Amino acid sequence: MDFTLLGWGEAGWGDELARGALMTVVVAACSYFFGVIFGSVFAAAKLSRFLSLRLLGDVYTTVVRGVPELLVIFLVFFGGGTFLRYVANSMFGFEGYIELPIFAVGVLCISVSAGAYATEVIRAAVLAVPPGQIEAAKAIGMGPILRLRRVLIPQAARFALPGLGNVWQFTLKDTSLISVVGLVEIMRTAAMGAGSTKEPFTFYTVAFVIFLLLSSLSNRGFFKAEKWANRGVRSQ
Repeated sequence: MDFTLLGWGEAGWGDELARGALMTVVVAACSYFFGVIFGSVFAAAKLSRFLSLRLLGDVYTTVVRGVPELLVIFLVFFGGGTFLRYVANSMFGFEGYIELPIFAVGVLCISVSAGAYATEVIRAAVLAVPPGQIEAAKAIGMGPILRLRRVLIPQAARFALPGLGNVWQFTLKDTSLISVVGLVEIMRTAAMGAGSTKEPFTFYTVAFVIFLLLSSLSNRGFFKAEKWANRGVRSQ
């Protein structure tokens, strides 16, 4: 390994790799945020008493979890641009080229994928809340919003944290797939460095170390979050 290639400034790739790592974290954080929102919405749909909403939730989780994330990225990136050009041409007569922003496409695709897994995690967490607690809250006169805020969400969040930690790890690793459409994150930067210097082992090893470091820090963070959420809970 040639460590001189990892220096900062004109002579090395250290600053480019750092910016790529930062982009990876930003994409993962945004995708995870929207993924949890999607998961909460579709978990509510799957728990609904309305058949149509339950079917909608089932279709979402089945389709998204059954299709490779890379294929979703290609379909949205290329198909989305084609669809927008068709709409712009048919409605406004616009014949120019329309390209979707890579960052937005990446966040959308990864968050949709993360949301499918988060849906099942959140749904299972809600079902794990003892029904007696909901009944007790009703018995003392709590309304639906108050029950949701003081009973259901705190309890479900505690049960969901381990699974949501896994969803975060999937999301973090899936950011590497966005490199295929040109977003300059850590894998794209490593590929450019490897191609420019003919030292692929050096750059891909650095990418490996960065992902491992991010994963380890994330694990520690979620462990502390779980410990905080379970404070005061009697162990069985």
